[in-house]
Amino acid sequence: MIGAVFGQTEGLFGPELDLRELQKTGRIGRIEIDLHSKNDRTTGSIIIPTSLDRISTALIAASIESINRVGPCSAKVILDKIEDIREARRKVIIDRAKEILHKWNIESMPNVDEVYKQISNTVKLGKVEKYGPEDLPAGPELEKSKEIIVVEGRADIINLMRCGIQNTVALEGAKVPDSIKKLTKEKEATALLDGDRGGDLILKELLQVTNVRYVGRAPRGKEIEECNCHEITEALENRVPVKEVYKPKRERPKVEVPNEISQAAKTLQGTLEAILLDEKLKQTERLPVSQLAEKLQQTKGVDTVIFDGIITQRIVDVAGEKNIKRIVASRISEAVKPALNVELVTFKDAILN
Repeated sequence: MIGAVFGQTEGLFGPELDLRELQKTGRIGRIEIDLHSKNDRTTGSIIIPTSLDRISTALIAASIESINRVGPCSAKVILDKIEDIREARRKVIIDRAKEILHKWNIESMPNVDEVYKQISNTVKLGKVEKYGPEDLPAGPELEKSKEIIVVEGRADIINLMRCGIQNTVALEGAKVPDSIKKLTKEKEATALLDGDRGGDLILKELLQVTNVRYVGRAPRGKEIEECNCHEITEALENRVPVKEVYKPKRERPKVEVPNEISQAAKTLQGTLEAILLDEKLKQTERLPVSQLAEKLQQTKGVDTVIFDGIITQRIVDVAGEKNIKRIVASRISEAVKPALNVELVTFKDAILN
């Protein structure tokens, strides 16, 4: 039988699909043949394991079906089935995964007593206390804590307690109670206020009559009572010292520039272009701002650069190397370190005639 299998399929489709060659390379496994004889008639099965692709496997199966003799006897081979072992293995794995997931869900699901306990603890956290002669709403940890959080109202207290923050006290109005004034002198206080105009007004009042040290705000247009725990945590992490809240901005001095520069600046606004002037303040070139830095590195004899854009450190450094005396632009990047030999001027700073 083995001889018939190899002999009658040999050379049908070249060496690529020759059974002997495929066995040598491991693409065809051990061929198993099981025969049974009864009443001068022999029947049986041929099992051929293969790791070939579907097309090659189908061709091998058809080749085996073409066997019509075994030794001196006539024979007929019929394909019973082609079974994908990987598919069967996948099914076993999927069924096992279902069992694991089902068991996991059952073990991780809390029982009714645990659920009631969690709800009960949440209710306990939501109990707001009263503080001072004004009976101000407060969290249960207010008096024990060295650091406190001052909020606007009772709803804010409840929301913070849901997030596990209990060292709180509420103003309950625009006028700051005496108890709050006293607390902010004795403890390190953070004002956590709404991100609206009402929060702005309360902040001004707090800064005038209390010793609040830090200020945190809800996202603009949102109230603390509406914030989720992530937003509240972020507001507290991003709090700033009081002295930085209304830090006065340093006014840049106005700079009087020649009329040629004023006129050039006026023509550039909104164009995203640049103009280069020589020592006599005559235009030598006009170009897109995107090409400015590279152009300055290649150009000599430039006295003033005017452009509709932001003065960056790169532009300043190049100007310093090329002995450019003045740069005029829309604005100056905060990261720029001024060069001693380069004057930096913005359109707003310059007196434009």
